[in-house]
Amino acid sequence: MQPLIAIRGLCKRFGPVQALKNVAATFEAGEIHAVLGENGAGKSTLVNLLAGFLMPDAGSLELDGAPLPLGDPVAIRNMGVAMVHQHFMLVPEFTVAENLALARTGRTLERLEPLDRAAGSLAMAERLGWKLDPKARTGDLPVGVQQRIEILKALGDDRRVLILDEPTAVLGPDEVEELFRVLRDLREKGMAILLIAHKLSEVMAVANRATVLRRGEVVASAPIADVDEATLAAWMVGDVPPRAERPSAKSATEFQGLRLSGLRVLGDRGESAITDLGLEVPRGAIVGIGGVDGNGQVELAEAIVGVRSFSGELVWVPHGEPAIAYIPQSRQKDGLALKMSVLDNLAIAGHLRTEMRRGPFLRTRALSHWGGELVGKYAIKVGALDDPVGSLSGGNQQKVVVARELDREPDLVVAVNPTRGLDVRAARFVHEQLAQARDRGAAVLLISTDLDELAAMADETFFLLGGRLRSGDGAEAMVGGAA
Repeated sequence: MQPLIAIRGLCKRFGPVQALKNVAATFEAGEIHAVLGENGAGKSTLVNLLAGFLMPDAGSLELDGAPLPLGDPVAIRNMGVAMVHQHFMLVPEFTVAENLALARTGRTLERLEPLDRAAGSLAMAERLGWKLDPKARTGDLPVGVQQRIEILKALGDDRRVLILDEPTAVLGPDEVEELFRVLRDLREKGMAILLIAHKLSEVMAVANRATVLRRGEVVASAPIADVDEATLAAWMVGDVPPRAERPSAKSATEFQGLRLSGLRVLGDRGESAITDLGLEVPRGAIVGIGGVDGNGQVELAEAIVGVRSFSGELVWVPHGEPAIAYIPQSRQKDGLALKMSVLDNLAIAGHLRTEMRRGPFLRTRALSHWGGELVGKYAIKVGALDDPVGSLSGGNQQKVVVARELDREPDLVVAVNPTRGLDVRAARFVHEQLAQARDRGAAVLLISTDLDELAAMADETFFLLGGRLRSGDGAEAMVGGAA
């Protein structure tokens, strides 16, 4: 039987980097097909070629036997192929209806109100069991709701293929399960769903088949029923790095580290994001904070690192100013200057080193040498240091942030979902770096929506719910079951 999508001999190069090499794959209607691989393996390049956002150097793409118009995203979308990007493509200042209307703009000059033009998408939301306020400002909504809007933008009455690039990266456990419910429903309706994912447990839970890329080539493709997580991980990385043992937290006769007391922080709209929070993060320990996104995690992190005002007590014990490393939740919005080079982004911290300066001037040769060492040490896949950091894969962008922040051996590390969007090897490498910072005596605050990450890394874990800190057991505390 003819596959819905056939990919043959696909090649794509970005300068010296061979992103894809003779890739061949097929995708069937009525299945969820996971596309797996390390960061930089070629996953995003593959689906962006399929959706028409990139032009291949060689090869062909077919939909139901008909050639797809290469490099023409509008024509490909009109043929029934839609993509939900890893980083949302919404206009934050627009309402829900206005964002949905943008995706249903017709080819005529007729003027329709956004609510009229978005009516079909809103009706589909009702069928999927999603309740949306069409007049709500999109930028004010939680990330899970924003993702629903993105999916609704991609869906239409004539859609046959839905591509999702890391759709669970910004979601909590309940939101992930809701997304999977919708994907299974769409699969039963005959759609082909291409799912880029890193969390193998999620792949095992929802996918019918997996295709694995490594260094731009297909190394395996198999039904999910025939494999397990260990097999998929081995295909992705060539070997499975062992999980590092977590040593016991260092004891101290007198507390040293970060102490918060009566902390109150406001959100962007003046609402109370953090209420009367007290917490100690001792040197030589990793303190974890879990919870569903939108419960004050980002506001707490920004208050601690000094980019958001607060009231209450936030002190470093003993007195002094700690060197702070900050790994923000959004690498693209808050962690990087995407149009600047890899070296320039590393130099945001590197230029502070005395060996990088001669008076008021930078020692460019020393800075370049240091940047090259970081790229090697953190296994950042990049063609050249002067390449724009925005040209790197999402995982390699995250490595740039982690390398820049942790290489200076800070006293305090504040990390918000530091392994979001990273593959198995890269995530474990980040965990090793956080553990090394802890073992050097840093106080590490790990804020994560990933319960497995907290269980693996944190010496003590709390949960944020509605801006208040709770102790308790995992998911129960995340949704209010524990006090």
